Amino acid sequence: MIFAAPFWLILLPVVAVLAVTMWRRRSEAAGVQYSVAGDAASLPSTGWARWRRLPEALLIVALALSVVAMARPQVRDATVERSTEGIDIVLALDVSTSMTAEDFVPNRFEAAKAVAAEFVRGRESDRIGLVVFAAQAYTQAPLTLDYPFLLSMLQEVRMGLIEDGTAIGTALATATARLRDSEAESKVVVLLTDGQNNRGQVDPQTAAEAAAALDVKVYAIGVGGEGGQIRGRSPFGMGRLGPAPEVDEQALRQVAETTGGRYFRATDREALRQVYDEISALERTEIEETVLLDVEERYPWALWPALICLVAAIALSTTRLREVP
Repeated sequence: MIFAAPFWLILLPVVAVLAVTMWRRRSEAAGVQYSVAGDAASLPSTGWARWRRLPEALLIVALALSVVAMARPQVRDATVERSTEGIDIVLALDVSTSMTAEDFVPNRFEAAKAVAAEFVRGRESDRIGLVVFAAQAYTQAPLTLDYPFLLSMLQEVRMGLIEDGTAIGTALATATARLRDSEAESKVVVLLTDGQNNRGQVDPQTAAEAAAALDVKVYAIGVGGEGGQIRGRSPFGMGRLGPAPEVDEQALRQVAETTGGRYFRATDREALRQVYDEISALERTEIEETVLLDVEERYPWALWPALICLVAAIALSTTRLREVP
């Protein structure tokens, strides 16, 4: 509860001083004079005599309640309505063998999954989907607002389930197809890879032009540092198979610029996290908040008791508790 006009409350100390003054004056005032005090002392006392100060007390209470009523106590209930036009985002994740390189901790693939999960947890009101690719591309999760489901599907992504290779153009085309029927204000593909397009029937530039025609913006991320070694199974068992291929930065940059997006390079896990943070800042959902304020006046709760006390004080002081001069 709050007071709309709290300055009236400064009168409460004045009412308190008035009450003390009236009490003292009543205590010091002379009573009826009798020539023989013994005769007065023998007079019987009635129950009403004990309530002789009630009218004054009711008057003080009425004044105090009136001050509170003038301060206008209120109860306010604020309701916040949030409206937003979310962004549709598809994450395209490379799961080719080269993602086993250990220049990221523990490797490129696990680091990419972990940072992508952080990106998902940081979004609000955005539909997010997941496409994974190697020599082929497939949809791991459609566009959804169910982030726990999406995170579980991201966690289940495994390497080696599809033929090895890097079909960047096919991956971009698949991700764009997931956004084809989207009515979102902004449509985005975050394409993460560490290699060069060497598989698939769709050229990356052709896929980029198709994305641009559908107003899909591509943020391309090239991952990998210097000296990254691929791990995998050889005829001699698990071990390093050789150096990871170089990222085709020129092709990825051209793809991003064609769609109005940007290209980023991440050489370690922290740099990759910063890239996703920057993409989050670039593609921020605008949330409009409308505050609805419901005000309920509570001054009648003080005003009506004040009026009752005032009427009772007047009635008692002029009838049953009337004082004789």
